[in-house]
Amino acid sequence: MNEIRISMNTVRFFKRIMRPVAEEGIISLPEYNEAISQLTSLAEHGVPKPVVTPKLLDQREVAEMLNISHSNFKKLEAEGAFPFKRKMVGSAVRYRNTDVLNYISSYD
Repeated sequence: MNEIRISMNTVRFFKRIMRPVAEEGIISLPEYNEAISQLTSLAEHGVPKPVVTPKLLDQREVAEMLNISHSNFKKLEAEGAFPFKRKMVGSAVRYRNTDVLNYISSYD
C-alpha cells in the first residue's frame, strides 16, 4: 500500500484558501489555527500533534520531561538554554507543559 504524505505546499494552499473563511467567521479562528497546526505536523512528521491538556509544571516536572537532573535544569534555564519562559504563580516558578512539549517535539 502506498503511503500518501501531505506536503508543505498543500499546507500553504489550505492556509491561503481557508484564512478568508476564518476571517468571515464561517469557522472560528482557533479552529482554523488548530487545523493548520495539525496539517503542518502531518506534513513535517507524518503524524498529527497529540492532544494535550494545558497545565503548569514545576521545575522538577520539567527536568523529568527533559530527562535531566533538577540541578542541571536550573543551571541550563539560568543560562537561557530553553526557548520556553517561566511563569510566576505567586512566588512559585511554573512552565506551560505545551511550551515544553513543543520544545521537545522540535528535536524529532
